[in-house]
Amino acid sequence: MAAGADPVQRAEIRTAQVRALERPGTGAHGEPPPVTERPDAAVIRDALGVGVAVGLSGFAFGVTSAGAGLSPWQSCALSLLVFTGASQFALVGALAAGGNPFTAAAGALFLGVRNAFYGLRLSAVLGYRGAARPLAAHWVIDETAAVTLAQPGRRGARLGFTVTGLSLYVLWNLTTLAGALGARALGDTAAWGLDAAGPAVFVALLAPMLRTAVERCTAGLAVLLLMVTLPVLPAGVPVLLSALAAPAVLAVQGPRRRTSAPRETAPAGPSSRERADADRGTPGEDRA
Repeated sequence: MAAGADPVQRAEIRTAQVRALERPGTGAHGEPPPVTERPDAAVIRDALGVGVAVGLSGFAFGVTSAGAGLSPWQSCALSLLVFTGASQFALVGALAAGGNPFTAAAGALFLGVRNAFYGLRLSAVLGYRGAARPLAAHWVIDETAAVTLAQPGRRGARLGFTVTGLSLYVLWNLTTLAGALGARALGDTAAWGLDAAGPAVFVALLAPMLRTAVERCTAGLAVLLLMVTLPVLPAGVPVLLSALAAPAVLAVQGPRRRTSAPRETAPAGPSSRERADADRGTPGEDRA
């Protein structure tokens, strides 16, 4: 600060500095810092990697659905119209185990509900309007949500969502057709263990997202409920019951959080001396 500046100007400058200290993380005029977009090539590379890796699992779904008694056109219709891998595997798996079609459909529908929560988050990130929204909604799945939310800006998010969704949708449906038509050439599909490919991919995507103790406890309790009820309940019902893990963990975590949460302290702001100097217009460093 210049020593020869007018006292009023010095006071105004000091006041602006104090206000800047009270609003950390903003620009000079209070606006949020600019977002640095990732290069398009990097976004496309990651999106294609996810789309190709997961899209190849459609072959396992085609084979599994054929082993469950579905015709090739029924398998392809599921991939074209449903397009949510875990739900599709849950449906054909329950049917293959002799489960009731309505119970199998309920289990698949329950697994698909998670995409609605993805959609709520992605709607604000992507910002699509009009006719683009229902078209984009069909591609809201685990993989597109993961790639989209990993991008720092809207341009990268839209690019990642589009490339992941397009590559995965095309490849998943092509490999579903190939698996459904080639199931007879494989012989006994159960001997190949391809029905485990879908759940394995789902677990591989989910495991890195379990970062907190609450998330890990919920996943562990869901697996425990599934393993206990699987031998004694009809096919498809254990999947529905395993969903009770989330409200059970939240019910236990809620009272514990209220009783043990530490008191929040206000962020450190300007010192009392700086505030006093700003009010008097005589900054401490200008005193002779």
